[in-house]
Order: sequence, then C-alpha cells, then structure tokens
Amino acid sequence: MMLEKAVLAVITTNQSKIAGGAPIFVCHDKKELESVAANLEAITDGIAHALSDELFIIVKH
Repeated sequence: MMLEKAVLAVITTNQSKIAGGAPIFVCHDKKELESVAANLEAITDGIAHALSDELFIIVKH
C-alpha cells in the first residue's frame, strides 16, 4: 500500500494551538522549527509548508 495525500507531521513552537493524529514536534524557537521541518521533509520525502511563523506541516502529495 502506498501512502498518498496525508499530513505526516506537525512542527510548532506553540503547543497550545495544536492537537491531532499526526506526530507533533515542539521546538523552542524559530531556528529549531525551520531545522526540524527541513530534516523531516528530507527524511519523509514530503513537502514542508509554513502555515504561520510558529507552525509547519509536512505533507505527502
């Protein structure tokens, strides 16, 4: 089975605004947020999308 069109991860600096079924990564600052998003993007072969200054998602299209 091939995974298509899914949210693979959520990366944030503000844990109080998120909940859900995808893995959640909480970072201390924007620099760490961007680094974790870039690494997860490469590891999962997904695409990182910035939804705000404090929230990224990794998706598989």
